[in-house]
Amino acid sequence: MGHLITLATWFVPSSSLNQWALDFQGNMERILESIAVAKRRGATLRVGPELEIPGYGCLDHFLEGDTVLHSWEVLAKILASEETSGIVCDLGMPIEHKNTIYNCRVIIQNRKILLIRPKMWLANDGNYRELRYFTPWTKHRQVEDHFLPRIIQVVTGQTKVPFGDAVISTADTCIGVELCEELFTPASPHILMGLDGVEIFTNSSGSHHELRKLYTRVELIKEATLKLGGVYLYSNQQGCDGDRLYYDGCALIAVNGRIVAQGSQFSLNDVEVVTATIDIEDVRSHRAKSSRSMQAAQAEKYPRIEVPFALSLGKFEEVREEDMIGFLSTKTMEVRYHRPEEEIALGPACWLWDYLRRSRTQGYFIPLSGGIDSCATAVIVFSMCRLVAEAARRADKQVIADARRIAGEPEDSGYIPSDPREFAGRIFHTCYMGTENSSAETRNRAKNLAGAIGSYHIDLNMDTVVTAVRNLFGFVTGVKPEFRAHGGSNAENLALQNIQARLRMVLAYLFAQLLPWVRGRVGGLLVLGSANVDESLRGYLTKYDCSSADINPIGGISKTDLKKFIAWAEGSFDLPILKSFLDATPTAELEPITENYVQADEADMGMTYDELSVFGRLRKVEKCGPYSTFTKLVHEWGGFLSPLQIAEKVKLFFFEHARNRHKMTTLTPSYHAESYSPDDNRFDLRPFLYPSRFPWQFKKIDEVAEALPDRSYLTTTTVDHKKTD
Repeated sequence: MGHLITLATWFVPSSSLNQWALDFQGNMERILESIAVAKRRGATLRVGPELEIPGYGCLDHFLEGDTVLHSWEVLAKILASEETSGIVCDLGMPIEHKNTIYNCRVIIQNRKILLIRPKMWLANDGNYRELRYFTPWTKHRQVEDHFLPRIIQVVTGQTKVPFGDAVISTADTCIGVELCEELFTPASPHILMGLDGVEIFTNSSGSHHELRKLYTRVELIKEATLKLGGVYLYSNQQGCDGDRLYYDGCALIAVNGRIVAQGSQFSLNDVEVVTATIDIEDVRSHRAKSSRSMQAAQAEKYPRIEVPFALSLGKFEEVREEDMIGFLSTKTMEVRYHRPEEEIALGPACWLWDYLRRSRTQGYFIPLSGGIDSCATAVIVFSMCRLVAEAARRADKQVIADARRIAGEPEDSGYIPSDPREFAGRIFHTCYMGTENSSAETRNRAKNLAGAIGSYHIDLNMDTVVTAVRNLFGFVTGVKPEFRAHGGSNAENLALQNIQARLRMVLAYLFAQLLPWVRGRVGGLLVLGSANVDESLRGYLTKYDCSSADINPIGGISKTDLKKFIAWAEGSFDLPILKSFLDATPTAELEPITENYVQADEADMGMTYDELSVFGRLRKVEKCGPYSTFTKLVHEWGGFLSPLQIAEKVKLFFFEHARNRHKMTTLTPSYHAESYSPDDNRFDLRPFLYPSRFPWQFKKIDEVAEALPDRSYLTTTTVDHKKTD
């Protein structure tokens, strides 16, 4: 029998009582709880998520001295706690070293700080701006003395501790630290640490959820120890930390390229601990290869912090060997991947729950249009209610307490939110805001959906409000605008559409503020937006219309994925009404319906939603400008469209994207789910005033399109692509 070691990695959701930016008290309590759970399971090493003491999402608060000070204060209390005795704990916090702020891991054991390990490779693209707050540690394999603040000296008796790129050497193994982005870099630290004898790697992350992203993370973790050998402990934040991101947890433990333990990816739990018992001799056997040994013999030496402590000691000495075999993580487990439809059902739902209970409001309000976008948003809220009901049936005390407060029930009421439709009737409010341009079909779909999910629904006509504004304009100016169908100009037609949309936003906030009062309750509701990522990308929305809201759970999800989600939810949630939404033509219903014209979104946009997804991927993910987009699409679409047709589509997209870019500056905070999100907040940083029609770029596209041969006639496949003007 080899050296048995039980390891624990953990993650916590973010909310008012979970790991949350600047929630020092709550964060400390959850850290201590995770350590206690790990110890009860026999773990001798516990790893937590990145920057867990202050919360990962502090952003510019990391530049404040208070954030560093309070982190030290929390660490002092953790060090003084009995929970940290007999276990090595890997904790995360910002630390100022020689007047420079670093993102650090603090390794502690038995009221002593063993090592402060600063992050060396920082995340600084997409949603992350770590270089704005922190400085990378560039002195590889070097340590310096860090002089501790007095509040720590009183607890530990230490004046200074090692600070830098070092590893922990225990009596029976060697531990190396890797932080989040360092796993994703080409020259990851675990390679050189492993060659120098490190057998256990810890990774503390703040990695956000994105559709279809988990596979990449898992493969990198497996690859980290497949060739090298070793044990890899991955810990990730879970929950809403205070902004658009949702951290999806899924803590993992890998041994020699095999996943042996996995946590849940989406959960309402405050603390979740994932443990595995491993035999360190498996790592040594895996590394017994000539080529690896030759490279290891030449490896540069890491500073070692020696600790008179063995991870394999403790409870295992009191347990018979035959009893331990069943606990060994020797088999590869099948990693649980959610389908994208399930990810949409779970990720935004957990985010909505965190946001609702943190904001201490009484529920959500959404204008139901009878279309698929507001339908998808409502079904995600229903999914949230299902998760709450499942947690309540498991007797989750925190979820039940939050649900009682949100539903307006006393703490000792005995109310259990075990029925998702009943709970939705308490906290979810929907409204159909019709006009003379609305159809009976959309009105009925909205009413039937509300009935199916149990929301508190109202139905109104707002023609009198629209007419009043229209008459006011006529009274002031002496002219009355008309729809195009009634002889009006394009300017009149657009203005009349926009005023309907904007009045819906005004009414939405009125009802959100007063509906709880109408129902005899105190407080207000959060207004949900329902513009998808493709409409935002194209700018196919009215600025300050009902897409303007408090938060938007589908703002980072494509129309294509939303349709798949609705088709999945129809069966999985037992909602047959959803089929009628899938069969309906997407329409804004802002113009009069005539014998010859019915407003349709794709016709208005001049492109399909599928085409928008392609443009979004090329523009953001593959970093293509107009000309590069054209050249790539000539190869992708050249079988069914001529170069001239492709050129027109590319020019139309970039023209519309550019002229509507200003709308992104007021985009409702949305759940980030798609890598081509146009969110102007920090993910997609671009100008919002562009050159008219990109004259240089479009001219080059036209020249090349004219010269290229037309090969679209060669295909026999019929593809329905709308023409553009």
